[in-house]
Amino acid sequence: MFTGNKFTGCGTALVTPFRADQSLDEETLRRLVRRQIDAGINFLVPCGTTGESPTLTHAEHLRVIEIALEEAAGHVPVLAGAGGYNTREVVELARELEDMGVDGILSVTPYYNKPTPEGLYQHYQAIAAAIDLPIIVYSIQGRTGINVDPATLARLAQIENIAGVKEASGNIGQMASIIDVAPPDFVVLCGDDPITIALMALGGRGVVSVASNQIPAEMTQLAQSCLKGDFETARQIQKQFLPLMNVNFVESNPIPVKEGMALMGLLEPVYRLPLCRASEANRARIKKVLESVGLLRGVRVAS
Repeated sequence: MFTGNKFTGCGTALVTPFRADQSLDEETLRRLVRRQIDAGINFLVPCGTTGESPTLTHAEHLRVIEIALEEAAGHVPVLAGAGGYNTREVVELARELEDMGVDGILSVTPYYNKPTPEGLYQHYQAIAAAIDLPIIVYSIQGRTGINVDPATLARLAQIENIAGVKEASGNIGQMASIIDVAPPDFVVLCGDDPITIALMALGGRGVVSVASNQIPAEMTQLAQSCLKGDFETARQIQKQFLPLMNVNFVESNPIPVKEGMALMGLLEPVYRLPLCRASEANRARIKKVLESVGLLRGVRVAS
């Protein structure tokens, strides 16, 4: 039986750093991955949508994951992004990633074409039949236009290597229903930093986090505290960093988190169109929040 137990606690939805000329910044990517591992992150999630995967070439997609695997060196699991509109293409990519040695696949629902629940089931069934890796379904209706309802997830959970779901609907009632109908070993992960505690209190097993790009140790402690039932510690961390979790979505993800990381000296604030720099007003908001939570101490920031 496949399980998603290796994907519990906090996993970072890694950003993808670019140079000023728009090329992949491999040196910075290696530094970011090492920073995550040194901070004790539980697993890594390269080439999700936070990693601007739709704008990566196929070769770049594979290269980002290759670098994550090299730096992880087996110390932490790598849950690699492989999702999209075309089932055949997703299957081909998943097979390539399996051959590379990733530990699992995070597969966002098809976007725009809005498949029926039966279409979603067959889509994930086809991916699962093509590989032997555990698969985490990624449900984020606000981005894709399609929801994976509890009944569909209950069906998918019966497929041996569909091990869990990253649930980013923002609907706590739906999350509770998923936990209720899914088998005990089906891992439900939060896709929204601010409601991680709420989901984990219901029985969720962790978070795929954006904020952990900036605060990997703290988000890992939050998730691990929840797993231990120490919700008081988790709430203290939440209270301190909730402004950061919220400001990271003041514009479309990953614009704000990369702006924040640039202020922290971790990367250059470079995006690929159609994403672009945050507005000046929002950059000022992001800077103010980072100062308020102590992330710019000792960091020289250009005005």
